[in-house]
Amino acid sequence: MAREFQRGHKAKISDLTPGTDLYVGVQIAAPGLTFDISCFGLDADEQLSDDRYFIFFNQPKSPEESIQLLGAQSGDTESFRVTLDRIPATIHKLSFTATLDGAGQMSQVGPGYLRIVAGGEEVVRYAFTGSEFTTERAVMLGDFYLKDVWRFAAVGQGFDGGLDALLRNFGGEVAEEEEAPAAPQAAPGFAPPAQATAPPAFGAPPAPPAPQAPQPAPSFGAPPAPAPAPQQPMHAAPTIAAPLTPQAPPAPAPYGQPGHQPPPPSQPQFGQVPGQGTPPYGQPAPAPYGQPAPAPYGQPAPFGQQPPGAPQGVPQGAPAAGAGLHAALQLYKETPTGQRWTPQNKQLMRVDLTMGGAGVLARQGSMVMYQGKVDFGYKGAGFVGRAVGNATGQEMQLMRCSGRGQVFLAEEGSYLHPIELQGDAICVSAESVLAFDESLQYEVRRVDGHGIPGGALFTMQFQGTGTVIIKTHGTPVVLPVTPTTFADCNAVVAWSAASQVIVSSQVRLRRNAYPGHSGETVNLQFRGAPGNFIVVQPYEV
Repeated sequence: MAREFQRGHKAKISDLTPGTDLYVGVQIAAPGLTFDISCFGLDADEQLSDDRYFIFFNQPKSPEESIQLLGAQSGDTESFRVTLDRIPATIHKLSFTATLDGAGQMSQVGPGYLRIVAGGEEVVRYAFTGSEFTTERAVMLGDFYLKDVWRFAAVGQGFDGGLDALLRNFGGEVAEEEEAPAAPQAAPGFAPPAQATAPPAFGAPPAPPAPQAPQPAPSFGAPPAPAPAPQQPMHAAPTIAAPLTPQAPPAPAPYGQPGHQPPPPSQPQFGQVPGQGTPPYGQPAPAPYGQPAPAPYGQPAPFGQQPPGAPQGVPQGAPAAGAGLHAALQLYKETPTGQRWTPQNKQLMRVDLTMGGAGVLARQGSMVMYQGKVDFGYKGAGFVGRAVGNATGQEMQLMRCSGRGQVFLAEEGSYLHPIELQGDAICVSAESVLAFDESLQYEVRRVDGHGIPGGALFTMQFQGTGTVIIKTHGTPVVLPVTPTTFADCNAVVAWSAASQVIVSSQVRLRRNAYPGHSGETVNLQFRGAPGNFIVVQPYEV
């Protein structure tokens, strides 16, 4: 029996089916509208770094055929074959999307779905309607993503552009429209014939007799019988292309000869010092050898490096084109991922309230901006809760965020870390909590000892299914719990709830009589079975 998913639901593929050869069908329709349904194969940075893994009507399969476009069949507007154990290690996410081909809005679509069929049985169905969207022209329907193991997430997030805007969002490029359309490509050899004939043995499920009872797909098996391949329809829209392969640069002049310039270094990776790689898109190119490099656009050049006649403080290095401002801010654009919680950077977190349905509890005053229709309300703890919070030092001043939109949260530049709980529990000091899903259960937990951060004998325990956002001063370190694991009580941030915490005091009566002791008087010793952990920040409260 198929599991019915709602927007934001996630599950391991192995919990849904033991198979890895899957059929993915998408049904979406609206009167007078046509749709392009595609699959983006993204890398660990959720970018389309290899254009061969953009699967759409002009490129129906990946190089090793782990992702294949099957076409419309069995009541599905579009269908795919996904073989998870053949996907290369460079691909970490498959994002299935639907975009409008022409005018229209996603609010006009009727009831639709994305379904997964394995071994002849439909195992997952995520249903959606146009009432969930407004003026968007594209929607990210669902993701297969690699997090230790392959998982599936029902996304259902609208996107304000068409296929070209969605492609740019994933790091691709849109080719210019050609004067003459390219010759149509033949469909893949395994594609089913017209629906008037029986589908091939391995292929999609047969057309259902009634919409409410679709027949499941048979397992992928023998190849289809030879049949003439149907011609691909012509598209009037501009040809969509993934990141273009740059032309080979001309050979550089020999060293010491006129016109020689040192080759530009490779593009910097995350964490590199600026200036040690090719500048990102929109940044000025490196200066010729022996000359000072221009300052990044939007920042004044260092004193003494302004060109003659230029007023001090004027940004240098602006591109000649009119898109300089957009290019300068490209590095800081919003990061959409189709997930409920999305880090925008180390110190800013975005939560999409339209995913998951439940509200979010956040520390009062932590909202820095929001989009959409969002309601903010006071979350009271009640008389007993306030009394317990005051007595234990674990009181949290919270607000409730609800509605349809995105809320951006931050507090005093602290580093933010989302921790996803799936039925397990974690202990966190109330002082280190920024926000969490309202579906989580939380309570004050007593620890036998003193010196616990945020309160002498107590900490907060969160349990259930959802996400809690913890904040730290600087980048924390996560250590496994062993019989010899100790931590300063003022530096520990969180630990697994199954760990046993024991106070270890370094104070001795005789030592207290003498000045000049180390100052490390109270530590916490952690014990527990393998798999338990503690989180420590490089800072003492």
